[in-house]
Amino acid sequence: MTDNSLRSVAVERTGPGHFTAANARGGTIEFGTEGADFTPVELLLAAIGGCTMADVDVATSRHAEPDRFTVTVTGHKVSDEQGNRMTDLEVTFSVSFPEGEGGDRARAILPRAVKTSHDRLCTVSRTIETGTPVTAAVEGT
Repeated sequence: MTDNSLRSVAVERTGPGHFTAANARGGTIEFGTEGADFTPVELLLAAIGGCTMADVDVATSRHAEPDRFTVTVTGHKVSDEQGNRMTDLEVTFSVSFPEGEGGDRARAILPRAVKTSHDRLCTVSRTIETGTPVTAAVEGT
């Protein structure tokens, strides 16, 4: 592994059930476990949708700006003998392009762009599907 491959965020508790994640570039996002805040599970779903959406947007918007571009990510939170986890994750694209040559090209490559993102490009969903291990440690022990 190289320094170029390392990605990280720091998460800080900002109050009961409230947290802020910060990246190395100074970006932050607040989340929590109460109220209208995004939960960690919802952030996971957003990460899947955002990652694949970015891939597909790059491929299709070269040809035409979309009239509509929405990705919905759903899944079921279960608790069983394997612990708490998400199952049946599904990503659904709803995209439309304007009439004309550019829109026709974008529509034509959309299915391939979605498949390529799913099969090769989207780091988030690829990580989940390959089952990458997660380790946990307590600093200083």
